[in-house]
Amino acid sequence: MSTIIFINGTSSSGKTSLLKLLQKQLPEPYLDMGIDKFIWMLPSRYLDRPLWDEVLGKAHQAGPVGQSLFSGMHHAIAAAASRGNNILADHVFVEKAWVDECAELFADMNAYLIGLQCPLEVLEQREKDRKDRTLGQAKLQYEVIHQYTQYDLELDTSKLSIEDCAKQVIERLKSPPMAFKTLKIPKG
Repeated sequence: MSTIIFINGTSSSGKTSLLKLLQKQLPEPYLDMGIDKFIWMLPSRYLDRPLWDEVLGKAHQAGPVGQSLFSGMHHAIAAAASRGNNILADHVFVEKAWVDECAELFADMNAYLIGLQCPLEVLEQREKDRKDRTLGQAKLQYEVIHQYTQYDLELDTSKLSIEDCAKQVIERLKSPPMAFKTLKIPKG
């Protein structure tokens, strides 16, 4: 059975670092099918305004291109996993519709939802230090990033090293996932 690991957190919370370390440490191969991989598939003109608003819109509500792109990402992950691939995917669950769609797609799969927590002041300092992020991105995402989710595991990247985070994720994989099952909206 394939395993899917979603890592949700704001910009600069440590998602990419954790994903890369997990890829190295997990004994089986895991495909990186995260949000940035899908965004970078777009023509480059969509990465700047005004077309960027069609992707992530304003105030982190996706525009029409983004809605289609991220739904496609969710379905691509489900399809890849159904063919036997293990998946790691960093995400920024700022929209309830994305969480609902993933709960519907992944509730009956071996899919884990890991939440990365970090104080805003630490995130903002990381953004400044990195110099490759839009300043203010973490602050915009901070208020909504965990609003619609429940997690199989939550990690505070201001208190834990990425190595410690990876150990905890690997340990959590020894028990069945529950988050997407809990988040799934019953029909009827």
